[in-house]
Amino acid sequence: MQSVLVLDFGSQYTQLIARRIRELGIYSEILPYSTTPDTIREHNPRAIILSGGPISVYGESAILPNPGIFSLGLPILGICYGLQAITNHFGGAVEGSSKQEFGRAKILVDRKEGHESILFEGIPDSDVWMSHGDKVTRMPEGFRITASSGNSEMCAIESYGQKAALKIYGLQFHPEVQHSLYGKQLLANFLLNIAGITPDWSSKSFIDHQIEDIRERAGNDTVICGISGGVDSTVAAVLVSRAIGKQLHCVFVDNGLLRKNEAEKVMKFLKPLGLKITLANSRDLFLGRLKGVASPEKKRKIIGRTFIRVFEEHIHEEKFLVQGTLYPDVIESISVKGPSETIKSHHNVGGLPKRMKLKLIEPLRELFKDEVRAVGRELGIDENILMRHPFPGPGLAVRVLGSVNPERVEILQNADEIFIEELKSSGLYQQVWQAFSVLLPVQSVGVMGDKRTYENVLALRAVESTDGMTADWAHLPHEFLGHVSNRIINEVRGINRVAYDISSKPPATIEWE
Repeated sequence: MQSVLVLDFGSQYTQLIARRIRELGIYSEILPYSTTPDTIREHNPRAIILSGGPISVYGESAILPNPGIFSLGLPILGICYGLQAITNHFGGAVEGSSKQEFGRAKILVDRKEGHESILFEGIPDSDVWMSHGDKVTRMPEGFRITASSGNSEMCAIESYGQKAALKIYGLQFHPEVQHSLYGKQLLANFLLNIAGITPDWSSKSFIDHQIEDIRERAGNDTVICGISGGVDSTVAAVLVSRAIGKQLHCVFVDNGLLRKNEAEKVMKFLKPLGLKITLANSRDLFLGRLKGVASPEKKRKIIGRTFIRVFEEHIHEEKFLVQGTLYPDVIESISVKGPSETIKSHHNVGGLPKRMKLKLIEPLRELFKDEVRAVGRELGIDENILMRHPFPGPGLAVRVLGSVNPERVEILQNADEIFIEELKSSGLYQQVWQAFSVLLPVQSVGVMGDKRTYENVLALRAVESTDGMTADWAHLPHEFLGHVSNRIINEVRGINRVAYDISSKPPATIEWE
């Protein structure tokens, strides 16, 4: 399978670059900016892309690529900081600018005869997305300008003349962002026309590759999988089952932090998938360990460790643990690919003990949510399962803010059931990426039946997204929100005020904890 490597310099858009490449039917991987030429050769890519980054190439804390990558004979595209790293390596100059560019800008493509660039073939002068304070002020020798903007004369450059064979290109703007109108076509020009890559990555090819890899890793050993009924764990379980059949043993853990009546519902709709599933009732264990714990990080780690303990109690001869970890989980947890900032620990990657008896199989680790759904469709999983809204691994522990106890969990379950029920009956459920309720550690004064009340505040959250990396709050109809609020306050004892969260990601995260 032909692939592209994206070297990560810490940009918030690094993962988006990889995603856009996959949309072109080309497999992409993200590796740290410092990856050596030997490691790159082992991956055998057809091209390299250098991501953006938050620092300056001329600063004391500058992070620069291994200079050997420019001698591999691979086409290289530098984006934003990547352009500046290329300029720095080849002897040009990068300086801070008193006139920064953030947001939309218009580029002017150089179309003088003899200056036509394959990278900009079919791309007119158009809006692009900028996010930079530094800019190239002196061209490196052997490069030419292919596009400029109002603040960046050298907005796009490429090797030419005696250096043309290097096939090195640089862009000050971000083609991976949707606001760059012809960004996807530009990436296609680089990958298809310059690097000569033949698109051969798809859901089917991914499944075939994973089945082969899982069989090789697992051998004749048995494998245990924690299945929740959510999209990720279900697709992961079915994929592993396709690879090793009855060697897979699934465990559904009722941790007392699920949606209302979730255990019964999940066991019912998982039955047709033909998986071997054991139900583990561990409500008291989880809630007991969470008693008095208010820190969201501690909650996640406690739940992660407790999951492992429960699995270990169900282990017979299993050597591997399957998890439905996704790319956003990894990205937001730890900087495994590069210097991108850690946002929070994720239960799948931040809560596991250092000494775990089981080796991990994470077949979906490099996929975004919509890619997981596409894989699920290829596997024949029912659409009602695939289109369920994401549900956090720690469950309602991170939606009951502050300390968790059975009473507060029950209040949240009852309120959330009303919210989701009304979304479905109103035809709004599939129009949003994710919707849920959050019980706040706040009480407010209210009046019910001429009596003063002092009860809980509930927040409703609904967002629109495609991959969970960014999200906008959903503009649900006011009449709908009013109806949901009335039902919750009237039907759920313990809540006397309902609020609606209108925060986007960034700066907020989708979940509150």
